[in-house]
Amino acid sequence: MNAVPDPRPDHGSSPSSSGVPLLDLGRQYRTIQQEMTDSLAAVCGSGQFVLGPEVTRLERDIASYCGTKHAIGCASGSDALLLALMALDVGPGDEVILPSFTFFATASAVTRLHARPVFADIDAETYNIDPLIVRRLVNRNTKAIIPVHLFGQCAAMNAICRIGRSDSVAIIEDAAQSIGAEFDGQRAGSIGDLGCLSFYPTKNLGGAGDGGMLTTSSDALAERLRLLRGHGMQPRYYHRVVGINSRLDSFQAAVLNVKLPHLDRWTEMRQANAQRYHELFTTARLDRAVQLPVCSPQRRHVWNQYVIRVPDGNRDQLRQWLGEAKIGSEIYYPIGLHQQECFRWLQYAPGDLPHTECAAREVLALPIFPELTAEEQRLVVDRIAAFYGAGRGGHPLAAPKFLTHPAVGSRAKAAD
Repeated sequence: MNAVPDPRPDHGSSPSSSGVPLLDLGRQYRTIQQEMTDSLAAVCGSGQFVLGPEVTRLERDIASYCGTKHAIGCASGSDALLLALMALDVGPGDEVILPSFTFFATASAVTRLHARPVFADIDAETYNIDPLIVRRLVNRNTKAIIPVHLFGQCAAMNAICRIGRSDSVAIIEDAAQSIGAEFDGQRAGSIGDLGCLSFYPTKNLGGAGDGGMLTTSSDALAERLRLLRGHGMQPRYYHRVVGINSRLDSFQAAVLNVKLPHLDRWTEMRQANAQRYHELFTTARLDRAVQLPVCSPQRRHVWNQYVIRVPDGNRDQLRQWLGEAKIGSEIYYPIGLHQQECFRWLQYAPGDLPHTECAAREVLALPIFPELTAEEQRLVVDRIAAFYGAGRGGHPLAAPKFLTHPAVGSRAKAAD
């Protein structure tokens, strides 16, 4: 990873006796509490609660931030995916290629339109869709490809866009976890035909409930998306197409308008935390026991999640060990979508997507939120070191205590 200065001083405070949360939204809220209160009060005073001026402002600023001509607000990230497919007229008989290692909404949007999801395997290091697999899956029924920029890092968009251009297949970026991420200097959501953002509270830019956004530089697609999100109605009570009700409310937009100016600073804090983890893990020699995440060349990683891989069947045991110390962790995701019960009709067999299935057995996300302290990170790594230092997992290692702020290291994989 490239060196990024830590924008937050390390005061050397002791970790809380209550452990380390996976995410603490309250810490962030307390830094902007008055701004949010004033903004929400202004919405109440205006009486404009749906698609009002706060939404218009947010759409303008998100388009500018992502580097697109248009941004269209909607009710959720899941609806953003559905609307993107609807705008492209995806329907029965069409196929959409997407990774199996992603949140359920990526695939459910496809099936809700009675199209067929075609699951592709992932790159073993970045967890993003493998373009070589995508290339083999494209056929005359392929209507779209949905690369998911998982955990805050863009997929290999150069190769994926080449496939889209050569086969006249639309590219929909699922950027729900990656606002501000970049591939070769281009922001997530600006590289394909359409981008889909989520403002769920746990995202890097999260609201106080559900919310979503679509990005595009196509005038025609933007016009169609605005029509589809409001029941296909234009003018009022005249319906040109059958759309859905998926409008972003002004309260959510007001919260996000307060938060957006802070996003890059919060991203730098996440990047600093990721770098500190890397040095703490390597200093403890834990990189011999677990696989650390990588930031690939040509990318700006925004670290929505910090995900390690725990081999040899020890992931669940390690998670329990962390839980006993009240250290939060999560598994994103414990099963590939191709193995979900609702997708049995697609008839995937065990071993069809080996990298996806291996990742599902091994991944474990650790706390990475911006306000996480250096001492809390040391507590996390100390606890993992103790797991292996006690001879657990077949990797007996020393478990040194981290009493100083270490230098920042780096690691990267080869370019795509």
